[in-house]
Amino acid sequence: MPIRCIAIDDEPLALRQLSSYIEKTPFLQLVAACCSALDAGERLREQEADLLFVDINMPDLNGIDFVRGLSPRPMVIFTTAYSEYAIEGFRVDAIDYLLKPISYAAFLHSAEKARRQYQLMQAAAERPAATSIFVRSEYKTLQIDIERILYVESRSEYVRIVTDSGRPVMTLGSLRSYEEKLPADRFLRIHRSYIVNLSRIVAVERKHVVLPQDHVLPIGELYEERFRRYLRSRSLD
Repeated sequence: MPIRCIAIDDEPLALRQLSSYIEKTPFLQLVAACCSALDAGERLREQEADLLFVDINMPDLNGIDFVRGLSPRPMVIFTTAYSEYAIEGFRVDAIDYLLKPISYAAFLHSAEKARRQYQLMQAAAERPAATSIFVRSEYKTLQIDIERILYVESRSEYVRIVTDSGRPVMTLGSLRSYEEKLPADRFLRIHRSYIVNLSRIVAVERKHVVLPQDHVLPIGELYEERFRRYLRSRSLD
């Protein structure tokens, strides 16, 4: 099964080149070519994608901010003419970073990285669903029951896991890794800093969710539409 791709670039020539590279690569499938991040956001609401090729320096909404706001987040390969963006790109767990002008050889090398990651993800999806996760904290490895997690919070280079029992657990890591680790049908990213256990939501008040023990979390603007779709799918109205 080919990897479904969306190419995003505000420069028409660069977008055509990306699109042609995707179309000539046997294990990739181009499902959309978008001239802005806003356009790509609309397409992602209609069309699922496994991999995004995203230009960083775009008007209105740059590629890095666009990717940060996606939940769930497809695999990402950034493209740009400015090498200083590389470190920022990898902070959002990009598969790779392509510097313009892009040769097909460089493109294919990055695409192969994405294919290996995709194969690992497919294999993981076929395994039985886990009921707990293991995390390293304070020189110990702790087992945490997934159902007891209320929410997961990003704090710089750390992740804070809040459960309904005991004190929160702090561990090194990224929120993106927990998006991949936790069951997607039970956990949803509602803010750039928060993933919430959907089954533990007590109430929704304007742009906040209320959880047990008086925890109140904000709903980020970039995540609001997906969260509202989830609410509508569960509503009896």
